[in-house]
Amino acid sequence: MFKAILIEKQDAAQSVRLAELDEAQLPEAPVSVRVEYSTINYKDGLAITGKSPVVRKFPMVPGVDFAGVVETSTSDAWRAGDRVLLNGWGVGEGHWGGLAQKAHVNPAWLQRLPERFTAQQAMAIGTAGYTAALCVEALLKHGLTPDRGEVLVTGASGGVGSVAISLLARAGFNVVASTGKAGEGDYLESLGAGQVMDRNQLSQPGRPMQKERWAAVVDSVGSHTLANACAQTRYRGLVAACGLAQGMDFPASVAPFILRGVSLLGIDSVMAPREQREPAWNRLARDLEPAALDRISKLIGLGEVVAAAQEIVSGKVRGRIVVDVNR
Repeated sequence: MFKAILIEKQDAAQSVRLAELDEAQLPEAPVSVRVEYSTINYKDGLAITGKSPVVRKFPMVPGVDFAGVVETSTSDAWRAGDRVLLNGWGVGEGHWGGLAQKAHVNPAWLQRLPERFTAQQAMAIGTAGYTAALCVEALLKHGLTPDRGEVLVTGASGGVGSVAISLLARAGFNVVASTGKAGEGDYLESLGAGQVMDRNQLSQPGRPMQKERWAAVVDSVGSHTLANACAQTRYRGLVAACGLAQGMDFPASVAPFILRGVSLLGIDSVMAPREQREPAWNRLARDLEPAALDRISKLIGLGEVVAAAQEIVSGKVRGRIVVDVNR
């Protein structure tokens, strides 16, 4: 038997509970993992609260991330005792995920846990931090250098934003953090932000072309925030879009792209191939200080997950929520 967060649906009503399940109820897959830590991302919050149709079949164990130890494997890729992590691949959506003490998964979805990180530290990064690293990798691959100017990070006090600030600052960039939390200035500056701005400067409808400011943008917010960020991006600047906290809409025009040559880079963390995942995690292992992870993350137990999901969807969470599934 093992404990898990279980989402069920009867008729149109969704329910969520901390359940005790038999391992025989897990989906069949070649690798069995004893999960040590998971996390709550914004997508997990949407799944658990039912605010968005993230879950594609029921019942479902949510959790798009986990880190733990392989217990059994019929795959040549993994052996019992291997320390592994998983980000994305549809777990917690169409396949039972990481907010549980056990998981059965496809071997191709697993990565070896970087030696520098403990399982808890890897989940302090989680999909949010790994997505931030994908954004930074994409910007650098497209030629961004610190001498080009300021880099804007929206949703700065969230998981993606917090890690993006840390990575960009470490790489020598002048980072401007946009947040709606007025009291988070010291926190964001401790991560490396050179300046903090109120998100209201970006979150309202704006003109399609605005004064040029940003050499690049990491946006996890979407909607008007992303539209305004693009409208303020400098000639041949770069915008990495990876989230939708404000909304899925994009009320913008083509003007920044055809008149300033701005490039909009879509960042997908769920199905990203291994050749993108490994450089992202290598950057995290190289550039993200353990002290920063302590500032970014908060540890809770499995029984606290449902309440924490409500908080993350309501925008009340700073940084990352790590879940000790055995607590």
